Amino acid sequence: MDRVFIDTNIPMYAAGSEHPNKEPSIRILEKISKGQVFGVTSAEILQEILHRYQSINMLSSGIAIFKEFSSIVDEVLPINFKILENAKNILSGNPDILTRDAIHAATMEHYNIDYIATFDKHFSFFKNIRYYTDF
Repeated sequence: MDRVFIDTNIPMYAAGSEHPNKEPSIRILEKISKGQVFGVTSAEILQEILHRYQSINMLSSGIAIFKEFSSIVDEVLPINFKILENAKNILSGNPDILTRDAIHAATMEHYNIDYIATFDKHFSFFKNIRYYTDF
């Protein structure tokens, strides 16, 4: 079974108000919880959730999403200096890429993960990343 990197927007849409991406986000998380998809995320993704919800004065919601999401995914990957070095190298050659996306791409490369579940379209820039679309 392929591992699928779950981006920040999946648990946030799943927990959020009505939106076209809400139901697909819930479906992918259900597939992970049922063992139909091996879902992984990173410590950086969990940090993004906390940061976002704290910035909009909804930290308690962010903490709840953090707890639920981290209990659903099969693995939370650590971020190390080698990953950050790779992200820096990605950014050096491509300054238009968002820093957090470079970190996610470097994390996926480090852990040999080919697929990402996200609604962000700019990951198509990375030739080694494929979108997981079965949700």
